[in-house]
Amino acid sequence: MVVPAVPEIVENDINESVYARTESLQVLRELGPPDLVHLTKSIPKSGIKEIGTYHHVTGVDASSSASLAAYINTLTYLIGENQIWFGKPQSWKITTGIYCCYNAFSRVDMRVEVKIPGGVDAYAVDERGEKRVATEALWLETYLCGVLRAFSYADEQSNRIIGCRRFNPITSTEAEHRFLDAAERLFFKGWQLGSDPEIQVPNVVSNHLTNGLLHYIHTTGRFASGVNLFEKLRSKEPEVASLLAKVQIDGDEEVKAVSLLYDTIKILPMDAACLDVQAQFCMSKGRNDLALECAKRAVNSAPSEFTTWARLAEVYLALEQWELALLTINSCPMFTHQDTDRPKMPQPGRMHLPVLPESVLDELSDENDPRHEIVDPTLSKLPGATLKGTFLKAYRLLTEITYKVGWDALLKYRSSVFVMEEEYRNEKTAVEQQGKEKSASTTAIRGSPSVAPSEGSVNGDAEDVQPEKQAGDEDEKSQQGDDEVAEKTTDGEGAPENAPIIEKPELIVDADDLKADSEDPQASGEGSVRKYTHLQNKRLCERWLDNLFMLLYEDLRVYTIWRADLAQYKQKSIVYRKSATEWEILGELAQRLHHEEEAVEAFTSCLSTRFSARALKGILAFQEKQKDNRATLNSIIKLTAWNYRWYSEFSPTLLCTVRKLIEDEGAVKVRSIVQSTSLPQPVLDLTHHYVTLLAAFRSNGSDG
Repeated sequence: MVVPAVPEIVENDINESVYARTESLQVLRELGPPDLVHLTKSIPKSGIKEIGTYHHVTGVDASSSASLAAYINTLTYLIGENQIWFGKPQSWKITTGIYCCYNAFSRVDMRVEVKIPGGVDAYAVDERGEKRVATEALWLETYLCGVLRAFSYADEQSNRIIGCRRFNPITSTEAEHRFLDAAERLFFKGWQLGSDPEIQVPNVVSNHLTNGLLHYIHTTGRFASGVNLFEKLRSKEPEVASLLAKVQIDGDEEVKAVSLLYDTIKILPMDAACLDVQAQFCMSKGRNDLALECAKRAVNSAPSEFTTWARLAEVYLALEQWELALLTINSCPMFTHQDTDRPKMPQPGRMHLPVLPESVLDELSDENDPRHEIVDPTLSKLPGATLKGTFLKAYRLLTEITYKVGWDALLKYRSSVFVMEEEYRNEKTAVEQQGKEKSASTTAIRGSPSVAPSEGSVNGDAEDVQPEKQAGDEDEKSQQGDDEVAEKTTDGEGAPENAPIIEKPELIVDADDLKADSEDPQASGEGSVRKYTHLQNKRLCERWLDNLFMLLYEDLRVYTIWRADLAQYKQKSIVYRKSATEWEILGELAQRLHHEEEAVEAFTSCLSTRFSARALKGILAFQEKQKDNRATLNSIIKLTAWNYRWYSEFSPTLLCTVRKLIEDEGAVKVRSIVQSTSLPQPVLDLTHHYVTLLAAFRSNGSDG
C-alpha cells in the first residue's frame, strides 16, 4: 500500500515546536489540533550538528504508547538513510522522536518520547505544562479523539495546515469494532468535546462525538453497525432515538425510523432533536404542511437553539411563505463562530515538502505562473466568502430566497415586514405634528407639560432628526453613492451599457436608537406617548441580518456585472480573460448564489488555465448531481492524486462518492471505468485503494 511522503519543517531551535504546543494547551477549546511529530536528526559522518524537524499528522492509532512509538519507528525507514534532502541524497540518523496527541476529554496532551537506540517514555502534559501519569483511561479517550479529528479535519479546505499527513483511522471491520466500542464507553461524556458552531450548548445528542459517528456511518455506509450502537445506547437514554432515526433513514429503513420517532415523541413530546428529524423527513417527502407543525413544536421546545429556527425557516421557504421566512431568519439566535483548534508554531527555518512519485501527474503541477494569481481587489474583498457558522447558514437561507423570487421581490418583502428608516421618519414627523396641534387648554387639564416633545425622541431615537433639507441632502448623496457603486465593475472600468442595475437596500431603523429614545425622559410623560399606527405590524430588523442584506447586495452586484461583461464579450466574439484565482472566486460566488451552471462554467475556465483543487471539487459536486459517473470518476482520480501530493491518503468526501458509485454501478464497472482512463497506472492505483477499502467493509455492490 502506498503511503504519503513525509514533509519536514525545519526548526530554528531544537524542540521549539514542542514548547509552542505546550504553551497553547491552555487556549484549546474543541477537539484540539492535529498530532505533532518532532524528530531530532543528525549526520554523524559529516559532522553536521543536530537539527529539529516536525510535521503534523491525523489518523494514526493512538490507543497506546506502543502504537505511537511504532509510527516514529516507521519514519526511521522512510526518512532516515538515503533520504533526498532538498534535492540532495543524505543519510540522516534519527536520534529522538516525540509524538504529541491531544486528549480533548481530559484536556491533556499525551506524549510518547522515543530515544533511538534506547527506551520509550510515555506521559501526559496538562494545561499548566506539568507531567501526569498516562493511564489506560486517558489512552482510551486519546484514541477516540484521534479518530474524530481524522474525520473532522480530513476535508477541511480553509486554513489547511502545511506539512500535515492524513491517514484513514479505520481501514477494517476490526478497527471499526474498536472505534464503536470506545464511542459507546465514552458516549455520555461526548458533550465535553464541544459541538458545531450552530449548537449553543452541547448535549448528549449534539456534540463532536455524535457528529463524528454519523459522519463515519454515512461515509462508509456501515448502517447496520450504527443501528446496533445506537440501539444499545437508546436503552440507557431515550433521546438517542433521534440519532438512531437518522441512521435508519440514511440506511433506507424509513418505516422503522417513522415508527421509532412516533413512539419516542409520545414519551418525550418536547424532544427538539426528534421533532427536527421529523420535520426534515416530512420535507424530503414533499409534506411541508406536516413539516411545519413539527418545526414549530421544535422551536417551542428549544427556542434558544439556532438549528430549530433555521429548520422552521427552511419549511417556510419550501411553502413559499417568503415574509414568514424572513421573520423567522430574523428571530434566529446567532452565536459567535469559533475556528477549529489550529497549531500555533513559530516561524520555520526551512520547509522540506517532497513529492510522492506515484502521485505525479503533469496537469497537477504546482508551478504556478504569477499571472494566474492576480486578483482584482473587488473580488478578493467580497465579504460573503468569509462567513462562517450561524451567519453562513442564515446567509444561505437568504440567498435561496433571492434565487427563487429575485432581488427586487426580496427587497419588497423586506420592506413589508421590517421597519425602514424612511417610513419611520415620515411616521414620526406626522405624529410630532399632531402633538404640536394639541390645544393648550387640553394639555393643561391633563397636566402634561406644555413643552413640545423633542424632535427625534420617538420610541428610542435619542438623536435629533436632521432638518428636512439636510435629510433630503443625505438621501441625494446616498443616491449618488448608489449610482457610483452600480457603475463599478470587477475590472475597475465602467459597467456595460446593458448591465442591469442592482438596487441597494434601504436603511433600516436602528434598534439601539429606538431603545435610547424610549428611555428619553422628555418622552415619558402621558402627553408624550407616541403611537405609530402604520408600524405596529412590523418588526425591527436585527443588525446582523441587515449586514447580511448588504453582503448579498455586494455579491449580486459583482455577479451581475460579471455576467453582463461576459455576455457582451461573447456578442463581440472577444475572449473574456480572467486569472485562475479570479475564476475560482467567481465560481464560488455563483455557488453562493445557487447558480450551479454558471459556477461550473467559471470552474472549468479556471481549470483550463491551471489546476485547482477548489475548482475541481466544485465541478465534482455538479457531476454527482448530473449522474455523470465517468466524469465523476475522472475528477476523483485527479483529486486523489492531488491529495497524495499534499500528504493525504484519506478524504471522507471522495470515499463517500466512490461508495455511492459502487452501489449504483458495481465495483467491477467502477474499476473498469477507472482503468480505462489514459492516466498513469500508479495514479489509478491510488483510486483503486478506495474500492479495495469498501470491499473490506462489504459495502453494497462491492462484490460485483
